[in-house]
Amino acid sequence: MTKQPQELALLAESGRLLASVFELLDRTTLAGMSTLQVDEMVEHFIVNNLHARPASKGQYGYGFVLNSSVNDVVCHGVPSSSAVLRDGDIVNFDITLEKNGYIADSSKTYLVGEVNPAARRLVQITYEAMWMGIRAVRPGARLGDIGWAIERHAKRNGYSVVREYCGHGIGREMHEEPQILHFGKPGTGLVLREGMVFTIEPMLNRGRRSVRTEADGWTVVTTDGSLSAQFEHTIAVTASGASVLTLRPDESGPGPIKRAA
Repeated sequence: MTKQPQELALLAESGRLLASVFELLDRTTLAGMSTLQVDEMVEHFIVNNLHARPASKGQYGYGFVLNSSVNDVVCHGVPSSSAVLRDGDIVNFDITLEKNGYIADSSKTYLVGEVNPAARRLVQITYEAMWMGIRAVRPGARLGDIGWAIERHAKRNGYSVVREYCGHGIGREMHEEPQILHFGKPGTGLVLREGMVFTIEPMLNRGRRSVRTEADGWTVVTTDGSLSAQFEHTIAVTASGASVLTLRPDESGPGPIKRAA
């Protein structure tokens, strides 16, 4: 679970490239695009501009570059030509990228056009919850500290945390140990060590935390039809705390969520 300095450098490069994919999405007018068009645009950019590999395509038999999870879709939404993004939607794009044998993983929930205040607040609090988890990362801390920080922030703001899906170690493989739960008790779980690399990717629901998988075997939705949001970064444990390998240039922690026109 502990990466060597040369591995961390390669992971940081993959993370930097993946951050540039989200910069592309930040510049894109999403309203009126299908999620399949977004998938094709991202694939072209990763392959032709970044000379990297979309790590999700072909993983576990999945046929696309990204997950596109709209409104009540919690995760693993499948891109489709018929899923056209509309004014007022929220959509999470979850993207992985491999360069020189090392994988980075990140996701961001976008506000499409004019989004109602309740949806905007859910997205903002989810973003903040991810950062609460990141700020709990340091050598000697425990995995339960991360989950507790996330869950506490979610519950204080009236949201539930999805428990069926978690963050994960990452490196040469997309899913490595340890598992990073987004709920827990402080002072419990594995002790963090310098050199560990993993994702933190909480999913928060406006309603109940229960979810179900649709007939396609991929798409996970809230059972009560409530909105769901997610954010994700790839994190390295450093001597002084955490390094966010997928950090975008416009980020420094919790702040306003940018709207995608």
